[in-house]
Amino acid sequence: MHLLLAPDKFKGCLSAAEVCAAMESGARRALAGVEIDACPLADGGEGTVDALVIATGGRFVNRRVTGPLPDMKVDAKFGILGDGQTAVIEMAAASGLALLKPDELDPMRTTTFGTGELLMAAMEMGVSRIILGIGGSATIDCGVGCAQACGLPVILEGGEPISASEPLVGAYVRRVVLIKHGRGSPIEKVKIQVACDVTNPLFGRTGAAEVYGPQKGATAGQIRELDADLMNLARRNDKLVEANLPGAGAAGGLGFGMVAFFGAELRRGIEIIMDAVGFDRRIAGADLCLTGEGRLDHSSMHGKTVAGVARACRAANVRCIAIAGSVERNVDYGFETVGIEDENISKEESMRNAPELIAAAAEGIVRNRI
Repeated sequence: MHLLLAPDKFKGCLSAAEVCAAMESGARRALAGVEIDACPLADGGEGTVDALVIATGGRFVNRRVTGPLPDMKVDAKFGILGDGQTAVIEMAAASGLALLKPDELDPMRTTTFGTGELLMAAMEMGVSRIILGIGGSATIDCGVGCAQACGLPVILEGGEPISASEPLVGAYVRRVVLIKHGRGSPIEKVKIQVACDVTNPLFGRTGAAEVYGPQKGATAGQIRELDADLMNLARRNDKLVEANLPGAGAAGGLGFGMVAFFGAELRRGIEIIMDAVGFDRRIAGADLCLTGEGRLDHSSMHGKTVAGVARACRAANVRCIAIAGSVERNVDYGFETVGIEDENISKEESMRNAPELIAAAAEGIVRNRI
């Protein structure tokens, strides 16, 4: 039997690689000679760097860059995939909400400058392609800080010069007249794919400020100001078409900024990740695929890892079974599911015992398959 393991992380419990290890342990208990291809996955959010580096035999790189606040420095990790030509970056590693204390949240004061520094660090390592995951941001600067860090000309009202060492923040968006693309920045030589699983436009009732501003510390007044600023920036740069693309409002408008100012491509995260790990090739030789995530529910069917894996398995005519910490009932998943939750023990104890529970589930699946 050839078994492909392709889970996402169990959030707050196990990384995707750790889930793979637990599945493999159980499968080998059931069938010692089983052939296993461990392919940890992610959907473009937290865990994407770890999953892709491990799945492709790549390596990790650490850089000290600007954090979400201009005077803040953070140690951020990104990855170089096994092909040596592709970098994978999580913008949250430099510009993420989790890097700030509650009293530091303020999208008028935060910046994507550090994300730009990570893009430049990857470019300087000679890659030809960058995969950028843009979940979990602390920013609503429309990618202005990122563009500044990458050397794109940023023009302010009145022609005020921009200091390369003073990161632009959300409050500056209203003053930006133009950001020039195609003017010789070395980052323009790199193909950038943006992993994005939200469909919000840049501005308006479902835009970046209205929907995500409150979780980033924006007041009602700031939300109104930022929404107007984002709309005006798109108009000034003649980018209203890009502003209405699904995902333009992701990460405080960084989705828009990457398309409008970097010529990047917005795609569903799981599609990018599966392409990067050669998933179609790997599933073609499998007899059975095990996937999974911490909780399966109706949202799992909308751009999440398990849905992408199941779709690829159907196309390849390979049986797919998802192992999950818990499974919401009365949902038509379109694939088999196994929940490992135990009503006799607490959620906390289940999480502590997750590796063995996952292993036991995988063992039962493989044993019954024989």
